[in-house]
Amino acid sequence: MQRHGCVIRLRPEQRETYLRLHAAVWPSVEKTLREANFRNYTIFLHDDLLFGYYEYVGEDYEADLRLIAADPQTQEWWKLTDPCQESIAEPGSGDWWAPMKEVWHLTDEA
Repeated sequence: MQRHGCVIRLRPEQRETYLRLHAAVWPSVEKTLREANFRNYTIFLHDDLLFGYYEYVGEDYEADLRLIAADPQTQEWWKLTDPCQESIAEPGSGDWWAPMKEVWHLTDEA
């Protein structure tokens, strides 16, 4: 299992739209994420920053990212959510959400 954290800026004028959309994420979008081996996907909000966390349990992360990107319902979802966001990823990286480096993790063991 891999843990992933990422961050993006929420456009203040789109805050209500984004929150309304995420109050009722489309079941088809959630299904695609599950089929692509994403688990425990959570988005947190602080001021104008969105922090995403998820766990990846698959074997081929890049292939599963392509599966998500190819899904027509997810593409429609992104048409609604992308205008609410402003990427802060490294220019030219190909990332929309900026990946975050894990610096610490509390394990279950003492």
